[in-house]
Amino acid sequence: MPDVEITANRGGRVGILTWIVVGLVAGVLASFVMGGGFGLIGDIVVGILGAFVGAWIFRSLGTASPFGGLAGVIFVAFIGALVLLFLLRLVRRRSYRP
Repeated sequence: MPDVEITANRGGRVGILTWIVVGLVAGVLASFVMGGGFGLIGDIVVGILGAFVGAWIFRSLGTASPFGGLAGVIFVAFIGALVLLFLLRLVRRRSYRP
């Protein structure tokens, strides 16, 4: 499985740009699937946090991404972003109930 940490360890502008691109793609795709979003910056943040959530889920299950390289990192981040959005909506729904 492609580790999210590998991308982060590159450092510099390329590493930061990679995180932003991965976050943008994963966050926007997850927002489309779940319906609605948090705007451009919000979707990037959801995608980046989703990368961490997805990596944790995949490691916990002992499985790997079906893709290699950047596509695998985006896939893992997308799955994590879906889970994150699902949990955020659960919390939001419960907090609005009288």
